[in-house]
Amino acid sequence: MGLGDNLIASGLARDVLKDRGVRVAFGERGQVIWDKNSEQIFRNNPNIVFPGNEGRGHIEWIPFYKGKRGYNTQGNGHWLWNMDWRCVPGQIFLSDGEQAAAKRYGSGFVVIEPNVPEWKSSAANKRWPFERYQAVADELISMGRSVVQFFPDRRAGPRLRGVRQIRSVTFRDATAVLKNSALYIGPEGGMHHAAAAVDVPGVVLFGGFIPPSVTGYDAHTNIAGSDRFCGSFTACKHCADAMNSIKVETVLKAAKERL
Repeated sequence: MGLGDNLIASGLARDVLKDRGVRVAFGERGQVIWDKNSEQIFRNNPNIVFPGNEGRGHIEWIPFYKGKRGYNTQGNGHWLWNMDWRCVPGQIFLSDGEQAAAKRYGSGFVVIEPNVPEWKSSAANKRWPFERYQAVADELISMGRSVVQFFPDRRAGPRLRGVRQIRSVTFRDATAVLKNSALYIGPEGGMHHAAAAVDVPGVVLFGGFIPPSVTGYDAHTNIAGSDRFCGSFTACKHCADAMNSIKVETVLKAAKERL
């Protein structure tokens, strides 16, 4: 699972189960199944059973892990979306130290994330043209807004001109800074799930890859470029056309409304 998938999982484990006096374990047959990103997202979460603690207390098992996510199944060259699925905002329990470090960057800024994880074969299907992100950033700056972009390392992809660049060593670092922002603008993915988890409004660009009704949140403005969501594992013309159909003016209008 990716970072976003683990944040979706944390939403499944939130208050309703805690109030019943149980915790959630993600896995099956008495075995917790985590991936390389699970610990980072689940750290400090009192609602989630960690590996090795499967036998302690009242536990409710949820079969949500890599290969069994619930919101999709694997088809022939594309994802099949479960149209009955709805995401609940997740939770990430930041430490006092993480939150104190994030305060160094102030608050009230707009986070824009133009890049998508290039290692994913479907990355191109979530990519809005970079120059359009730049146009959005330029307009917000002209309005007097501070705009921020995260960069974990030099391989993170192109950087927007004229915006404040913040080095985020870990996803938790970025989320702690994001928590102090006024708005997130970017593609569907880990950062938009993080925005929902820390109660930050968002303008999220879905294009034609995945339906906003499946992994979107009511507190965000979710912009689709199609009424068909192909879920293609590889770059496809339909997704490119869907993203290209989303205008700068549409994103700016949504951003100004959310701000």
